[in-house]
Amino acid sequence: MTEAWLDCSAGASGDMFLGALVGAGVDLAVMQEAVDALGVEPVRLTARSVERHGLAGVKVDVEAPEAAFDRHWQAVRGLIEDAGLGDGVKARALEAFGHLAAAEAAAHGIEVERVHFHEVGALDSIADIVGAAAGLEALGADRVTASTVTVGSGTTRGSHGAIPLPAPAVLRILSEAGAPVVGAVPYESCTPTGAALIASSAGGWGPMPEMVVERIGVGAGGKDPTERANLLRIVVGREVGAAAPKPVVIETNVDDFDPRLWPGALAALLEAGASDAWLTPILMKKGRPAHTVHVLCRAEAVEAVRSALVRHTTTIGMRSYEIEKYALERRYTAVRVGGHRIGVKIAAEGGEVVNASVEYEDAVAAAAALGRPVKVVIAQATAMAAEQYG
Repeated sequence: MTEAWLDCSAGASGDMFLGALVGAGVDLAVMQEAVDALGVEPVRLTARSVERHGLAGVKVDVEAPEAAFDRHWQAVRGLIEDAGLGDGVKARALEAFGHLAAAEAAAHGIEVERVHFHEVGALDSIADIVGAAAGLEALGADRVTASTVTVGSGTTRGSHGAIPLPAPAVLRILSEAGAPVVGAVPYESCTPTGAALIASSAGGWGPMPEMVVERIGVGAGGKDPTERANLLRIVVGREVGAAAPKPVVIETNVDDFDPRLWPGALAALLEAGASDAWLTPILMKKGRPAHTVHVLCRAEAVEAVRSALVRHTTTIGMRSYEIEKYALERRYTAVRVGGHRIGVKIAAEGGEVVNASVEYEDAVAAAAALGRPVKVVIAQATAMAAEQYG
């Protein structure tokens, strides 16, 4: 059984959750695809490496326009229900927002259906919750527990004016979830979004359970207060004595599928928890052209990936086998070309940087803004990354 433990000693927020999931090995593209499925204004997730009190963490930024739309709970719920999200992702996102809606209703003394989200109803907060839901689903943990949550103290400013800390919504969400909390620091350390994500994902509370640690994700908040490192950690491991499950490759040959539908099918496989998915052109019996679909996934994601293959392609069967996988250490940062930020994925072996990969979509956007060929921008970004991190 796979265990995941949330270290909430510095609190939690939406971007801290996203960063911790990326640090734990969840591909940012999985979360981006879930956000894209909402079909709202363009919202981009980018990841970069930062330091908090000298400790490394991943900061995920959500770039969202100021959009005017209905922020009532019923509208937000409809947006998520109508999106092309996997059932698991949709259920996690709706549960998190359900915690928020119930807490806001209680705080303002109104019915749940009349709740109008303010700070947590903006596009960036919706992206935080939906992206985190997709990331938690991809993480594939059988059980999630969490530490005591540091919620902060003092006051902060909201859309209605001064708000006491811990914020009423935070306290209500965590109290109803049975979470142990502590003030500890003189600022807001746990946001309503962070509280909702903790409450909807954690099934128990306490110190880190006994486990064989396999992955550690460290997500950074936007501020760097003096009191403590503003980091949320996700520790992922397996039961003591349990053998580590090997990654699985699932394959199937398909010869009767409209090729225009392959991009969407591959995206659905990634959303279902696949680590990677790709096609190989083949020639089948009687000279029929076809494709072999290959999907790499963790053992705990096999069932969901098989279901996605059946639902999103025309296959009637598949084969699978375990493999050995070796992955380099990864971290995320960025360079700037002509003033435009371009994400870079850095791969290291034994602490030595051996590869730097430029985020293609960032390069395309920068090239369009600068009026330059994409290949020129990629070359410039790659050279800058090599100079800075090589």
